[in-house]
Amino acid sequence: MPFVHGGAEILVRELTGALHRHGHEAAIVSVPFCDDPKEEILAGAAAWRQLDVATAGGRPVDLVIATKFPTYFARHPRKVLWLVHQHRAAYELCGTTFSEFRHTDRDVGLRRRLLEADTFMLNECAARFTIAKTVSARLLKYNGVESEPLYNPPKLASRLRRDAYGDFVLTVTRLERVKRVDLAINAIADANAGPKLLIAGEGSARHELQELIDRRGLHDRVSLLGRVDDEQLVDLYARALAVVFVPFAEDYGYVTLEAFLARKPVITAHDAGGPLEFVVNDVNGFVCDPAPVDLARAIDRLAANRGLAERLGECGHAVARTITWDHAVEAARGGGSG
Repeated sequence: MPFVHGGAEILVRELTGALHRHGHEAAIVSVPFCDDPKEEILAGAAAWRQLDVATAGGRPVDLVIATKFPTYFARHPRKVLWLVHQHRAAYELCGTTFSEFRHTDRDVGLRRRLLEADTFMLNECAARFTIAKTVSARLLKYNGVESEPLYNPPKLASRLRRDAYGDFVLTVTRLERVKRVDLAINAIADANAGPKLLIAGEGSARHELQELIDRRGLHDRVSLLGRVDDEQLVDLYARALAVVFVPFAEDYGYVTLEAFLARKPVITAHDAGGPLEFVVNDVNGFVCDPAPVDLARAIDRLAANRGLAERLGECGHAVARTITWDHAVEAARGGGSG
């Protein structure tokens, strides 16, 4: 999607680089996609279906790795899926405030056609991987398709470090409603006067989040940093007390692993999805109710005990350091659930 930069885009670029390092020729193929109005979703899928990527420049293409909807609609005799996510508004987000799909004949019909088309295209894949157990469970529930979770490390893995357990907690995410940054902001309002909240990221919800900060009188305690470069982000992780990451039903979430690689505990919610594949309550972070008062309690515990923050962060680091690109590339080259 033009002008969108997030985990999926990072994964594709990092995977391409990893394939190059392992001696393969690899290139990224992309087609502009639009989901507004909803009727354009099927047009975008149809555009991908028109693509036969079996050859390029007169040379055969050995393997195509499809990532998120609708890339797996492309035609190729050896198509491997590494699913980031489908069109989530038509799946697990449908019926929530995070989806534009409503219970109307038109929307129900569109959703049914999307799920049927997805199921057909997914079954074309020679092997099927996803980025996390959460995504595999979703694929099985809605499409009846089995897959194998395959984790990859975040882009900053080799650069992340720990400096101190400072006077702020950090949130790193796109500023979209489904990321629930408002919970973190309201948690700071409920927490004892102590750590500040720094929020790194851009997105469509920035204006309403700034209004929330203004309304709660939190100018001195909450800062919207906007998009930061890699050097700044590494520094923020290094100096943070902890990372607050409370999205709704997240697919994977590089933020969790980035925090752990910087030896920082993660505060998340029991309905956060992907982060729960790594965060264990009271072992390497806190799993809270998705309510500001519970998040505030977790922040206060860490602010009162830097030693606890360090202990939890070290346990997180032991989990994150085992995830490598070598394993991911080897799996993509052949194997998985077919």
